[in-house]
Amino acid sequence: MAEGSNPIEAPLAKVVKTHIKGATGISGLKRLSGGASQETWSFDATTAGDPVQLILRRAPGGARPPSETAVGLATEAKLIELAGAAGVPVPTVRYVLAKEDDVGDGFIMNRIAGETIARKILRDEEFADARPKLARQCGEILAKLHSVDRATLPPLRISPAESEIAQYRNIYKAHGHPHPVFELALRWLADNTPPPGTAHTLVHGDFRNGNLMIGPDGVRAVLDWEIAHVGDPMEDLGWICVNSWRFGNIDQPVGGFGTREDMFEGYEAAGGGRVDPDRVKFWEVLGTLKWGIMCTIMVTAFKTGADRSVERATIGRRSSETEIDLLRLLAPLA
Repeated sequence: MAEGSNPIEAPLAKVVKTHIKGATGISGLKRLSGGASQETWSFDATTAGDPVQLILRRAPGGARPPSETAVGLATEAKLIELAGAAGVPVPTVRYVLAKEDDVGDGFIMNRIAGETIARKILRDEEFADARPKLARQCGEILAKLHSVDRATLPPLRISPAESEIAQYRNIYKAHGHPHPVFELALRWLADNTPPPGTAHTLVHGDFRNGNLMIGPDGVRAVLDWEIAHVGDPMEDLGWICVNSWRFGNIDQPVGGFGTREDMFEGYEAAGGGRVDPDRVKFWEVLGTLKWGIMCTIMVTAFKTGADRSVERATIGRRSSETEIDLLRLLAPLA
């Protein structure tokens, strides 16, 4: 890409030269695919020696309206730094953008080599040695993540189980797509809500296959912290077990690559405290319902013309898959 051909290139180059030691400019700026809610740009900082491989994580168009659920990018950068200090594998944040930089809201971090596409991680020979280790590694990583001192956290929403149920019940009712199985799940969740007093920690909120950078050696980085919040730590353990994140490997409940037992053992061995399998199941049920309701939102976006992409219509149809998953969880045959 020729210098100046992208409106953010010149101001980004100025930022990099100012804040990345030894940088003389930038090269190879390109927007990566994926990232529905934030922009992800890959580029190199040029130096007198080897280039520094970097990522710009930026709000769409440079700015994003406040959200009830998503944290701001400066907060996301702070959470990444805190998680890294606790031993969670994360990219190093190099700089948080300021208004006067004229690049928009966002931050610059190191670019880590690896793969996030689940189909490749679960099937390619390159990751054959890593796959048996991943479930335990996920447990170990979550134990470290949940150990972050709450006193050091930036302001985050506190979202216990009751709040999560209420939020998604309201979304479900508002979109007017009747699903009897969703009604059944909502009743089950109300009857099985974890008791008051459950200890709360930092929760990633979207810890799953697809948001993990994987290499032949295993998990290299935890990505996409935008819906992090304070809540029940078992939420993260349940979310990664949702069948939709197994990508066809339904007999490997943790991300399609491992067992709950391996993840639980890794979590407890790394100091995460005792796992409560019943609470993990609660969050797996709630996570399955949440994804089903999100799929109905895609249907609405397609039907109203807000987004007529084939992707929206296809994802919208997947709500039926989550109904099957919910029935298997709530009324198992064996």
